[in-house]
Order: sequence, then structure tokens, then C-alpha cells
Amino acid sequence: MLARVQHRGPDDTGVVAVDGAWLGHQRLSIIDVSGGHQPLADVDETAWIVGNGEIYNHERLTAGLPDGVLQSKSDTEAALHTVMREGPAAVASLNGMFAIAMVTLAGTGLVARDPLGVKPLYWVEGDEDSPTLFASELRAFEPEHRPHVTAFPPGCLWTPTAGVVRFADAVPVEVVPARRAQTPEWDNVVLDQVRDAVVAAVRRRMMSDVGIGVFLSGGLDSALVAAIAVREASARGEIVPTFAVGTPESADLAAARRVAEHIGSDHHEVVVTAEEIGTALDETVAVIEHFDPLLVRSSVPNLVLAREASKKVKVVLTGEGADELFGGYLYMHGAEFADPDALQGELVRSLGQLHGLNLQRCDRTTMFYGLEAREPFLDSALVRTIMALPPEWKQTPDGRPEKALLREAFRGWLPDELLWRGKEQFGDGSGAGIVLAKLAVEKVEHADTDAVADVPAHCWPLRNDEERMYYRIWEKHFAGIRPDATLTPFATA
Repeated sequence: MLARVQHRGPDDTGVVAVDGAWLGHQRLSIIDVSGGHQPLADVDETAWIVGNGEIYNHERLTAGLPDGVLQSKSDTEAALHTVMREGPAAVASLNGMFAIAMVTLAGTGLVARDPLGVKPLYWVEGDEDSPTLFASELRAFEPEHRPHVTAFPPGCLWTPTAGVVRFADAVPVEVVPARRAQTPEWDNVVLDQVRDAVVAAVRRRMMSDVGIGVFLSGGLDSALVAAIAVREASARGEIVPTFAVGTPESADLAAARRVAEHIGSDHHEVVVTAEEIGTALDETVAVIEHFDPLLVRSSVPNLVLAREASKKVKVVLTGEGADELFGGYLYMHGAEFADPDALQGELVRSLGQLHGLNLQRCDRTTMFYGLEAREPFLDSALVRTIMALPPEWKQTPDGRPEKALLREAFRGWLPDELLWRGKEQFGDGSGAGIVLAKLAVEKVEHADTDAVADVPAHCWPLRNDEERMYYRIWEKHFAGIRPDATLTPFATA
């Protein structure tokens, strides 16, 4: 199983067996490159941990530990000591993206996943005759286990004695939007609050002992992340590389180029042809472990971009999550969500579904090349701040563009034509969407009509020829996996 996910951590391999428990780890060395070998243990070797992701508040968590307790500077070791000191529920104090597994000589242990599910985790629940299995990707599981694989729920932890217990929600339940009927619009105090929260989230995600870049599509979200990252790096005398992908005449390449020129990043373009997009399709579906058309369209250019970026950096920042926080999708501004409470409910729902959609695409396409993606807009403190604002402020009355609150908060950081650029799906802006839609029509015309029309068991009804084409590719690689137990379809196209 571990060998099948070697691409996620090509720098090192570590395993440990402890009284019926087995931990395996493929390491991508980012924090404490020389001393962070996993599994990590305490001084007396009574407990071990493996982790995928980053714990951004690890220094605060370990600040009070006596000298000699820490064996490394790894952020994952902070999780080990936090749980040893305070118990399993302490995973709620971890600020970051993570999937962790821990065992002790006393026969206890836990597995936990971050509240938003930024980092993937799948499992097969065992019984008295078979073990409980966990892995970061679907491909890790043996064929006989595949019918029983399910996605481990975000914000939950598992222990052998208590089973699955929820420790956090994607959007904290105590976050209630402030209604300000007397203040129908935001003021400068609110704009400062939004801007400061976004800047702080980017700053936290620049924690690294290796180089960090930014995926820059030229859209608002990634452009703001890049602009903030460049300012933060400049203060340290560093230069941030940015990476953009698209077909020769794509809108994304042109916009990203203008953003990079304005902020002064070390910019790299990856130009793809229609032929290259078609060639990469089968591999892309297998890599992202999904067949939803909107995901596949954006994943093809994402995979190509990750391949090139991994040659220069080990970490990239992305703009994922801004649309779910600020109401950036066009469908959110239709009649169905005209009521502010309805819009708030949809934002909460969409944030909770990200782990099986855009975050799955983002994780798989980058980690396939040993590249870690970080999403500042999904910072826990930022989510609390933005989701507590009145949902009315995220609506678009009088022709105001989507995400106007975010745009206003960063007025002056980008030229107006870039700050107020209209939204495009990544697959469309890069030019890949048009190429793949045409390819789908051509392939379906030459396919077995009966086979193409089949709707698989345990799956949502396949919605069009393009999705059927992608499903056939997915089925070749993941036969036996139940889509309804492991995947999420986009509810709104």
C-alpha cells in the first residue's frame, strides 16, 4: 500500500510496527529537512506518529515543553506531544491541513483529519477478523478491500475504543453572521479586517525550509495570494516564483503575465497544445481519482503545471476556497439564493464539500509530482472571520461584481483591470475546457453506444457524454471502488 503512494513523498520512506499497529510514511521534506524523518517518536519511544500536511501553529503548541523533549523541529512532532499531553480531543487545537496517525506502546492510538479535509484520507473499517486500514489515496488499497473503502470524514478522529468522533466542523457551528441592518454596507474597519485576515493566512502558509511558489491563473484569488506572497518575501530579500499554464491564446496566460509584471515575481509560463491536453487526459483522471467534468477540465492543466513547478519548488500557494468564502460562483447570485440566509447556507455547504472536489483535484495533481499545495483562503482563522460577516455583503445588488468585498479590501494592490477581472473557471480560462469538451464529443461518437450509456451502480446518474467518457477512464483504474462512498459530484454546474 505504501509503495502505491510513493509519489506523495519521494524524499524518504519510514515504517514502524507496534503491537498490531503499523505506520508507514512517504516523506516530502519541507520542515526540518534533515531531522524530520517519520515516523516520529517521543524521547522514550512510547508513542509514534506519521502525518501528511502542515501544522501551522506548531511552534506555539511546543513553546512550553521542557528542554530535551522535542527530537526534531518537525511540525508533526508538535501534534504528537499535544495529543500525549492533552488526549485525543487535543487535535482540535491543531491549526493546519493534516491527516495524522498515532500509536503507543500502551495499545492506544488515533487517526485524525483536518476540519476542511484539505488533506485526503480514506479507510476500510475492520472487525475482529480484519484490520482497520487507512491511506492517503484510493490507489493504495488492495483489490479485495476496494468495495469497502470510504472517505474518512473531515473534522473527525478515530480511536480503537471510541470509533469515529467529530472534533470540528468545516465552518465552526458557533460562527453566526452579524446582522447590521443599520449598516447596509461595509466600512473601512471591515475592509481592514478582511485584508489583515487574508494577509495573515498567506503569511502562515509561507512557513517552510524550502522554496515556495504560487500557482497564478491571473484570476483575482491567485493574483492576491501572489501579491501578498511577493510582499512578504521581499521583506526577507527573497523572490517568489509564479507559475501559469494555458493554451497559446488563453486568457489566463495573458492575465497572469500582467499580474506577474505588476508584482515583480519570477514568472514561468507553461504553454500547452490541444494535442498535449488530449494526451494527458487518461493520466489526469487516474491521478485525481475522480471523473466529474468540471474537475477533469481544470485538472489537466493543473497536472501539467505541477509537473513543471515541481522542478523549481516543493511548495505552492493557490487561490482555492475564495469562491466558497466570498460567494464567487455565478450560480450563487441567482434567485434561489436571493435570501441572505439561503446564501449563507450554500456557502457553508460548499465549504463542507470542498474536500471531495477542488481540494481533491488540487492535492492529487500536485502531490503526484511531490509538490505540496497550500490554500491560504481555507485558513481556519480566515474562515471564522469571513463566515461571521453578514451574507448580504457577499451578494451582488445593482450589478456589483461577485467578491466585491474582497476586491475592495485589496484596492491598490493590483491594477483595476486585474482587480475587477470577471470570473472564469480555471479549465475555461486556461483553454483546456474547450479542448476537452470537443474531445469528448469525438470519442463518444466512436464509442460503443450501449457501453457509453451505462450508469454504474452506486453512482450518481452520469449527466452527459463528457462525464461518461471520464467515468470509463476512471473505472479502468479503480474497479471495485464505490463512487458514492468516496467521491463528491458538483451539485451545481
